[in-house]
Amino acid sequence: MTAAGYAPGRTLPLRVEIVRQFRRRRTMVMFGLLLALPWILVLAFQFGPAGRNSGQGALRLSDLATQGGLNFAAFALSVSASFLLVVAVALFCGDTVASEASWSSLRYLLAAPVPRDRLLRQKLIVSLGYSAAGVIALPLMALLAGTLVFGWHDIRVPGTGEMISASAALPKFGLVIAYALVSQLVVAALAFLLSVSTDSPLGAVGGAVGLVIVSSILQAVEALGGLREFLPTFWNTAWLDALAPQPDYSGMVKGVAVAVTYSVILFAIAFRRFRRKDVVS
Repeated sequence: MTAAGYAPGRTLPLRVEIVRQFRRRRTMVMFGLLLALPWILVLAFQFGPAGRNSGQGALRLSDLATQGGLNFAAFALSVSASFLLVVAVALFCGDTVASEASWSSLRYLLAAPVPRDRLLRQKLIVSLGYSAAGVIALPLMALLAGTLVFGWHDIRVPGTGEMISASAALPKFGLVIAYALVSQLVVAALAFLLSVSTDSPLGAVGGAVGLVIVSSILQAVEALGGLREFLPTFWNTAWLDALAPQPDYSGMVKGVAVAVTYSVILFAIAFRRFRRKDVVS
């Protein structure tokens, strides 16, 4: 028997969770930082000492950042993907359930009653949505800032310095952003699992970021050989091959396979754990 008018499918609507998360101070601060970073980088290039390339080595992304909007956006993405975007995704996905537990409001949501799977699904959809918005916002703002300040030019390829027309590079850059989104799925899934496992939002966020850092350190250990390819961070820079005159997508394909595999397993464990968890806060 259920109460008259009670419909489990109508509990905790997405729009309610979206508004609740949007009003959180950490959401505002993180999006402000993501949107401000490209302009901070512009100021650094404009007013900092001019970088010089001796011509005795391969051109780096930092050497080409001021060569146009696309080059600048690629540089901004490269310097932020390994830490700032990781922190943003871990914050949105790691804070979502753990914060409710820390406020002692999680049990009241379940007593509403909101089915556990629905509560977790709604929070996951919203947190992934904000994570995706953050990952997309930074390179797009960098593209805008770079184009306004450095102009719209053909992209120069790191290493060789070869040129690719902007019209040909723009779709590739869209693919790069999509790949960055998929790469961050592992961070999202890990943070979400920790979020349902602890009452400490800081522990969930910090745990996810810490494990990503450990993975990054391990991938530098050449003694691990081919085992490094199974680390979740190993293929994070594979998108650079997509910007080459003769693009190679094999690394990106492997990166997507690793990221999706890890994330599916971690999300499944999170749902299984939450179904059996004794919620007391």
